[in-house]
Amino acid sequence: MKSEAFRKRLIFLAVFVFLFFVEVLIALYVHDDFVRPYVGDMIVTVVVWAFARIVFPDRFKLMSLYVMIFAILVEVGQYFNYVDLLGITNPILVTMMGTSFAWADIACYAVGCIVAAVAGYIMLRKKA
Repeated sequence: MKSEAFRKRLIFLAVFVFLFFVEVLIALYVHDDFVRPYVGDMIVTVVVWAFARIVFPDRFKLMSLYVMIFAILVEVGQYFNYVDLLGITNPILVTMMGTSFAWADIACYAVGCIVAAVAGYIMLRKKA
């Protein structure tokens, strides 16, 4: 049983590291009107989901829903300019936290959460 949880954690760690690297590359080198704002927002929810699944590899069938709720809370925080309210000035941290509210971001987060849920189901389903 323990080795199964370890195997799952390794899978989620690999997904997390790979997609985090993709996100960094997008942030540094892609300056367009589609990939960076839309694909990047979709991927970020999968990154958060994979990280959460490293910590909690089992028992959280609704992890994608929890990630979606978290993403919505972050977006609402952007609406209320929470970076300024918290006094955060580090440019990297400000970029990571985001500074502008957009309904399109929430839609991208939803797509990312659906992708994560489906991928998680496919990756971890029991073999019959």
